[in-house]
Amino acid sequence: MGNRTTPGVASGFDAPQFIKDWPGDPHVKMGDLGAEPALPEIAQQLKDMMHTFGKEVMRPVGQQLDKMTAAEVIAPGSPFWATWKAYHELGINIETLGAIAPEDAPVAVSVMFEEMGWADAGFAISFGAGILPFWMAAKFGNSYVLDKYKDAMIGCWGITEPDHGTDQLDVTGHIFATGGRYGRPNCTARITDGKVIINGQKSAWGSNGTVAELTVLYCGLQSDSGFNPAEGVCVIVPLDHPGVSRGRALDKLGQRALPQGEVFFDNVEVDIDHLLAGPEDYKRAVYAIHTDCNALMGSIFTGTARAAYEIAYDYAHERRQGGVPIIRHQDVQRRLFHMARRVELARAMARRAHQYNAQVPVPALQAAMFSKITGTQTAFDVASDAIQMLGGNGVTNEYPIEKIFRDARSSMIEDGCNEMLAIKGGVLLSDPELIGN
Repeated sequence: MGNRTTPGVASGFDAPQFIKDWPGDPHVKMGDLGAEPALPEIAQQLKDMMHTFGKEVMRPVGQQLDKMTAAEVIAPGSPFWATWKAYHELGINIETLGAIAPEDAPVAVSVMFEEMGWADAGFAISFGAGILPFWMAAKFGNSYVLDKYKDAMIGCWGITEPDHGTDQLDVTGHIFATGGRYGRPNCTARITDGKVIINGQKSAWGSNGTVAELTVLYCGLQSDSGFNPAEGVCVIVPLDHPGVSRGRALDKLGQRALPQGEVFFDNVEVDIDHLLAGPEDYKRAVYAIHTDCNALMGSIFTGTARAAYEIAYDYAHERRQGGVPIIRHQDVQRRLFHMARRVELARAMARRAHQYNAQVPVPALQAAMFSKITGTQTAFDVASDAIQMLGGNGVTNEYPIEKIFRDARSSMIEDGCNEMLAIKGGVLLSDPELIGN
């Protein structure tokens, strides 16, 4: 019994401990990322930085903005602007993200955005949308845009329209009802004489629409033959150009740290150098940004789900009923377990989607959809369970869980509502070679 060599095990086997060295009654306390393997060094550094920034800046300011009107959030002197300035000072931009080793980047980005979602979902989406014009310019290799505009600017993604929501992401018509038609776009562009000329509007759901300085605009192509939803342009538009105007800031249920509002274009002209994708590349341009954004949403709302779970976990240890902390009651233990399990599943799906899509020649949009739907549905479900665990306290604004619940509810609609994503994802899972044309 004194010989620790195990028969049949190679001599180089490196066991962290022999079972007999474990505590007599093992009870493992996992870290804040649960059953997460050791992170790459850069991922751990980004996690630590964003956790501190999230705890000290994003979360308290997000709670403050949640009690303000949408107009007050973006007014001069609002803490929204100071928070964006502080975020820029962290140095998270295209250059620094591009410097991360390819093998570490998927986990690093996923961890970073999970921490943002843990802190405040509205700010997380605002920061994510803010980098999109530069992100897409880099993906298309447009050095003109990257050199001309500083990525310390706030960006936005201009795609959703008053008459076109999720179908703006479905340029191939996969989610259209039988006999359905796209109809006329609300925003169109003409390409002529070295210029791109834009007219129309983008809807009030555009993230950062009321505050952005630059947009990566997706819109229909205006041509003599009419409009085809599969034909469009992707173009970078500075929002201080003549002819650009904004609608009012949108008051909404949750994510109130995320300014949203309409953007209008009246014969807005930009040089052709701002064009990222013409009609021949438009499907690829939509596919690319949709894939990246859905993957990020999965990470963000894994963090939101984690925040809700942590509130319920702490409350279950503090709140006493029947003479004991409620964590001693079996049903509370059962519910906490399933909340933790769902967070773990959402995190695993988010990491898996990021890593898979970074390693294959063409990323799988359906994998990003797995992550987005899993993360957002989990955030909503776990936040709802946390409210139930807090009882009456859960529905008061003295506790942060009701805000998290409202933030999570919006997530199942934005970046493509989950029901429509599932339909399109099902089409993408099908094999055209097996079903024919």
